[in-house]
Amino acid sequence: MLRQIQQKKAQVRGGTFAIVASRYNARYVDAMVEAAKAELQRALSGVRVFRVPGAYEIPLVAKRLARGAHEEPRSAFSAIICLGVILRGETVHAAHIGEAVSRALMEIQLAHEIPVIHEVLLLENEAQAEARCLDPKHNRGTEAAQTALAMARALADLNTAG
Repeated sequence: MLRQIQQKKAQVRGGTFAIVASRYNARYVDAMVEAAKAELQRALSGVRVFRVPGAYEIPLVAKRLARGAHEEPRSAFSAIICLGVILRGETVHAAHIGEAVSRALMEIQLAHEIPVIHEVLLLENEAQAEARCLDPKHNRGTEAAQTALAMARALADLNTAG
């Protein structure tokens, strides 16, 4: 059962967040991007959007953004939000893409110690995509932005703790 997104008080205010989003399945991904941007703007945070052709290309841009945080900390993003929609077809291709993207995003997050929020959805059909991307009550873009804000706050707390 789909869990309804709860409006939460922003965990952190300010900061700049990156969104890396696929152009493929644009109808769904664009709705997630707009929801994520709205949530970040509600938290008075800056946001930059980077578009890539498909889900498979998301990790490369995320890695470049994460690496840039180490090279130029003043221009670092508070978190990187990755948004995409992969719809299963008749072959296992979608599963391979989903697994590769998931593994790569986890590795980037751990290697560069920056939150990389994974909302590259591997879905069975368009009905699932509509429910998770177009319905404001369940939009995973909102949830991704809330997670990014929470993780930015958690890391800021760790940095001040020592």
